[in-house]
Amino acid sequence: MSELTPTRSVVLELRDEQRAMREGHVFLDEKCLLLAAEIVAELGRYSGLARAVRQAGNEATRALVAAVARHGLEGLQVYPAMDLGDARLEQRQRSLMGVRLVDAAFVAPAALRPATIDPSPEAEQCRLACLALVDRAGALAAVTGNLERLSLEYRRSLRRARALADVLLPEVTRVTAELETRLEELEQEDAIWMSRPGRVPVR
Repeated sequence: MSELTPTRSVVLELRDEQRAMREGHVFLDEKCLLLAAEIVAELGRYSGLARAVRQAGNEATRALVAAVARHGLEGLQVYPAMDLGDARLEQRQRSLMGVRLVDAAFVAPAALRPATIDPSPEAEQCRLACLALVDRAGALAAVTGNLERLSLEYRRSLRRARALADVLLPEVTRVTAELETRLEELEQEDAIWMSRPGRVPVR
């Protein structure tokens, strides 16, 4: 930039660039604030879901212990499983400042329990507890992904804002000031030449 020719048009272009950089910096600042607010909200959801997953895991463990005590390990291994062929992880997508966010829920259509030779409430409770664990784990996985994407975009936007504020804007401001000073000197030289009788400025 320091090799630019000191003319009014160049100075005006640099001022326009300076103004655009300031507007970009304001936009990035606001974007960082919005992303930070969403990160805080997602962290709240993550904390609640993580507690729910731990609780569901503990309940599934207790139910499994009870079912093994009732049927034995081999008996529980051959206990008929529920058909989850139609089960799916339902996702709803939304966007914040270009960042894709996902809400997920495990959907298992109601199915008839398979015929069982030796049914028991312990085995059925184990089945339900494991389904509940899968449901909460799916929601937690979606929030974890949201946090990763939000964090990545926040760091990227913060780096750009700092580059504008600490490097690009000061450089453009410095070069603009230098060109304006040089332009004033040239105009003064021209004025001095013009004030002399019979003199015509070279430029």
